[in-house]
Amino acid sequence: MEGTEAKAADVEAKVAETNAEDPYKGLTAKQIKNKKKRERQKKKKREEKARLAALKEKEKENTADATTEEKKKLETKPNKQEATNGEQKSEGKKKKRKKKKKKGESKWPEIKMCVIGKDHKSRGEVKRQTFPPTLMLPTMFPTEIYPVGEIMEHPGNFNTFRVSSAEKKAADKLQESMYNEIREAAEAHRQTRKYAQQFIKPGMSMIDIVQKIEACSEKLIRKDGLKRGWGFPTGVSINHVAAHYTPNYGDKTILKEKDVVKLDFGTQINGHIIDCAFTIAFDPMFDKLLEAVQDATNTGIKEAGIDVRLCDIGERIQEVMESYEVDIDGKTYRVKSIQNLNGHSIGSYQIHAGKSVPIVKGRDATKMEEGEMYAIETFGSTGKGYVHEDLACSHYMKNFDAPFRQLRSRKSKQLLNHIDKNFGTLAFCRRWLEDQGQKGYLMALKELCDQDIVRKYPPLCDKPGCYTAQFEHTILLRPTCKEIVSRGDDY
Repeated sequence: MEGTEAKAADVEAKVAETNAEDPYKGLTAKQIKNKKKRERQKKKKREEKARLAALKEKEKENTADATTEEKKKLETKPNKQEATNGEQKSEGKKKKRKKKKKKGESKWPEIKMCVIGKDHKSRGEVKRQTFPPTLMLPTMFPTEIYPVGEIMEHPGNFNTFRVSSAEKKAADKLQESMYNEIREAAEAHRQTRKYAQQFIKPGMSMIDIVQKIEACSEKLIRKDGLKRGWGFPTGVSINHVAAHYTPNYGDKTILKEKDVVKLDFGTQINGHIIDCAFTIAFDPMFDKLLEAVQDATNTGIKEAGIDVRLCDIGERIQEVMESYEVDIDGKTYRVKSIQNLNGHSIGSYQIHAGKSVPIVKGRDATKMEEGEMYAIETFGSTGKGYVHEDLACSHYMKNFDAPFRQLRSRKSKQLLNHIDKNFGTLAFCRRWLEDQGQKGYLMALKELCDQDIVRKYPPLCDKPGCYTAQFEHTILLRPTCKEIVSRGDDY
């Protein structure tokens, strides 16, 4: 008996040694893959914590240096010491008053988002924007040269020559005036969304939110017919609704504390559209969902570039997105890429210019090309990861290649003329038609849709009860580099 027990102990010791040498022994391929994913996530978290700790230490050092400098100044100016003491006291009182005002203003703090990766800040402002925005962009940028977006090199060894190529630099300079128009539209978008992040709070009606945003962007972009203005209606899709929802008049939807809202709006100058979106959530339990989608969008931006295959971008986006899990009300969900939603190329006065950037693994080997603009957008869901058309339609757009059709009613002809004059081939919504004095237009709009002159874009929904999130940026594939024109210091 003693001999058998000794043998069993030896066997157990050997098994323990082998497990220590190979932690994946005895696991299936799927279990190994999941274990490696969890290890990568833990490693990322540790690196992020170390980075934040280093930043805090630097801040402490800077504050310590500043205080020592102030002490030296005070020592060198003994005659003005009493005056400075009085000023410091008055400043202290003012700060206290400001703090009291802030406490009494609202329960909800300003929505803040952080950029995953390289931070970007606008440069060149002569004056700072007010809240709410009242300064026009030319007042802030008197030279009318607007901030360059975040610059990245095109991926792949086959693109390294572009950085130093004299030919590509010359081609880049020829487009400088167009780039500046795109950057102005991007700056208007950045300032509008900064305003939105400050005023949006639970208890507001969705119609008030979109009207405030549209009024602000209209003012900053200096709306002038089709030359400059809105790129498309302001989307405020809530929870399981992933895209294409803006309230029609009569919609009394109120923003709630536990809602997840995708804020998607656009600006345009001479047909150059900035398509950029982010997600708002007040409850911290949704932070991981937002982080997953933001990380996936930044991965898509990083992978995009001249001569890159669209299917390769989709595969990398899905890999990053689906490595995240989120705990909502005590239940764990894997974040899924919504397989039938995509990023897209952008043309002049054409929001969807033909090419689609998938967010899941696929077979589309089409390549991105020099000079193209893309909206890199990703959608994550805790539901099925597949959307369908549902709810009342609010978004419409004239078909870019609309055929000539003989229209029956006079109202349909009048409505088509109005659309051509005010929107062209840009997207519009029913609220805008009514704001411009159109009445009794629904039957005429239906006829235009039936004739395939205008297309309707109803809200796109996953299963009810789930949550979806979206992040999006507009990128420009310049001959020498890749410019994320809509990048800001928020995301």
